[in-house]
Amino acid sequence: MVKFKPKNIDEYISGFPQDTQSILEQVRKTIKATVPQSEETISYGMPTFKLNGHYLIYFAGYKKHIGLYPVPSNNKLFEKDFSAYKTSGRGTIQFPLDKPIPTTLIKKIVKFRITEIRQKQKN
Repeated sequence: MVKFKPKNIDEYISGFPQDTQSILEQVRKTIKATVPQSEETISYGMPTFKLNGHYLIYFAGYKKHIGLYPVPSNNKLFEKDFSAYKTSGRGTIQFPLDKPIPTTLIKKIVKFRITEIRQKQKN
């Protein structure tokens, strides 16, 4: 995990071993491809994507996994997808570094978050 406060996502990713850097870039590219109009930033020391000024999704690298936040918790739509991963009731999911990154699931989570943000904007 990065021990300094990075200025941007490139700097954040560069603080990891090469194999983890590749996985973090894969997560980044998956999110960016799903929502190209998003803005990349750092928040709470983690790579963050914002949409229309709202925080959309965060991701972070750790010694043995990549964390993605926030994810829907207690949502039947994701129950089967999440069953293979460690999750928490606080809206996190962990993708082990020694397994393929589920890019399709990441896209599904990001699209769900886009819907949540759009619904909040309407209210």
